[in-house]
Amino acid sequence: MPNAISRLVTPGRLLLAATPLAVTALVAVPSSPIARAAIDAPAIQAPTASFAELVAAVEGAVVNISTRGEVDMQPAVPEAFRQFFGRGGMPAKRETRSLGSGFVVDGEGHIVTNRHVVEHATEVTVITSDGTEYEATVKGTDPRTDLAVLKIESDAELPHLAWGDDRSARPGDWAVAIGNPFGLGGSVSTGVISARGRNINAGPYDDFIQIDAAINSGNSGGPLFDTQGRVIGVNTAIFSPNGGSVGIGFAIPSHLAKPVVAQLIADGRVERGWLGVELQQLTDALANGLELSATRGALVASVLPEGPAARAGLEAGDVILKLGDAEVDDSRALGLAVAGVKPGTRAPVTVWRGGKERTLKVQIGEMPQDTVASAPARDDSDASEPQLGLQLAPLAPELRYRLGLPENASGALVAGVAPSSPAARAGLQRGDLITRIDKTDVSQPRDVARHARDALAAGKRTLLLRVNRGGQERFIALEAEPA
Repeated sequence: MPNAISRLVTPGRLLLAATPLAVTALVAVPSSPIARAAIDAPAIQAPTASFAELVAAVEGAVVNISTRGEVDMQPAVPEAFRQFFGRGGMPAKRETRSLGSGFVVDGEGHIVTNRHVVEHATEVTVITSDGTEYEATVKGTDPRTDLAVLKIESDAELPHLAWGDDRSARPGDWAVAIGNPFGLGGSVSTGVISARGRNINAGPYDDFIQIDAAINSGNSGGPLFDTQGRVIGVNTAIFSPNGGSVGIGFAIPSHLAKPVVAQLIADGRVERGWLGVELQQLTDALANGLELSATRGALVASVLPEGPAARAGLEAGDVILKLGDAEVDDSRALGLAVAGVKPGTRAPVTVWRGGKERTLKVQIGEMPQDTVASAPARDDSDASEPQLGLQLAPLAPELRYRLGLPENASGALVAGVAPSSPAARAGLQRGDLITRIDKTDVSQPRDVARHARDALAAGKRTLLLRVNRGGQERFIALEAEPA
């Protein structure tokens, strides 16, 4: 039976990645003749105190979340061909329900949970620990970190939790998780922090805390506490061969979640820094070829035209060693660091080029949303922005093989399709690669947004997309809707 990284929302699971079980034979080997010094570990006593007082203090701010939504069940058929296709008795829509967890972060009724808990919800109900039910609205979501903020209205000030700093937590420290596993209601589990900085290929900002506390489906969005009752993580995924807890769970660390939540509360969206480069993993062989003494840094594979890096003079082949005073270990570390810089900030970037270091000044830009009109337009938005219901992302090199695409494939990757949207009705699917719109080749998400906007402004309503799906090319007619 395959293992899987699974989201923790009940009843369904979102499968992220599958990894086969590894079996290691334990074989006795002769002891080494070289004497080795034993590790002198400090003597400690196992904790005997109960966690009951901690739980009693914080459980009033932990909530259960129930959602209801709809999923389109009908295959997309263009209007001109509908007379040739019957519905075959299949219902047009199927109702979906899910259960998750969350926690109150201020006295105004803002609640943190996972985005995947409320992603397709049309109704969201929050149930507090005393059984009171509230109708909740979605204040904002962030697909890159899988975080969401809800808002409920209450006459009384709600108990709320304080953020802690996960960076002071170490592997082996105690952790307490509270949530709503399998819809049973508020449940407590304890364990230790198993590891930090885990990358489970869930998104561009993977930096998870791994814990062995029992968390299961329905725990998504629930808080992870330190022994002081401070939130150091948001439980979000498990590694499991059977869908249940096997002692490997993952939480979004508080140092990553806290600023995202603050922006969602303030603006309903997240503003991130952007450098405008595509990165490649630096290997030992590449480092040797670049005359680097250590395999450390982020290799620039390409520089996006007219982006912040291009304006600052960065080039393909540069290895970014520092952003400001912070050392850059690899491309993932650089992505996290740049995202945390406020757009408009001028920062020194140290690069390795031509066998020596040099420092360039970069004005950090704002990361493009890579989304074509997936959120309601703001008052200052372009009224011609087409409502397509697409979430797009750049095509990362490691995704080409996984999606069955040729090495030279380029385009805008479909990362999500909103239910009942024009994109869903046209038959676009997550994992499709859009390579052309009408007669224009596209290579980035912004190309799709720009062409769709221009076509709509010119009075065009149907876009002809060329899509690569699993290595096979096909054309799809997409009818845009004006904002």
